[in-house]
Amino acid sequence: MLPGRAPGLHLSDDGRRQADAAARRIGALERVAAVYASPLERARETAAPIARARGLALRIDRGLLELDVGSWTGVRLDRLSKRPEWATVQRYPSGFRFPDGESFVEMQARVTATLAALVNRHRGGVVVAVSHADPIKAALAQALGMHLDLFQRLAIAPGSITTIAYGALGPMVLGMNSPGDGGAGS
Repeated sequence: MLPGRAPGLHLSDDGRRQADAAARRIGALERVAAVYASPLERARETAAPIARARGLALRIDRGLLELDVGSWTGVRLDRLSKRPEWATVQRYPSGFRFPDGESFVEMQARVTATLAALVNRHRGGVVVAVSHADPIKAALAQALGMHLDLFQRLAIAPGSITTIAYGALGPMVLGMNSPGDGGAGS
């Protein structure tokens, strides 16, 4: 199923274990200025143990929301993959807008502007931003100087940690898709 922004989707037991593992790893950092999350339940539930581990309030930012897949929300992936538009989603996402939703270009602009604002707000500090796979992949593509049409080549697993340093010379990807427990990824 393509969950999109469907409300009421909560973490499974495995998801809660992944969130706790991420919180342990992030809890070991010397300094974290703030913890932000997408307003969707699954993102807030992932961010909550991280904020608790750091003794910080969890802040919600709509700019971290999942891609708005519009009328495709909740549709089974096996059905979507048979649509002719699916090839565009996979190979030319910069040219696609979800029916009644947003485009990948709009999503990338939204999430990268949000990250820039968070970095500016917490200059010199570490900011944890809990979002969803497609927004994270879009932010990574921008940080890597990679065209958005190639972002489907990036993998972001649930509960994984991706680290981007934003500085005067631009972004630098320090880590990508690292499992929250520090173990080997698949």
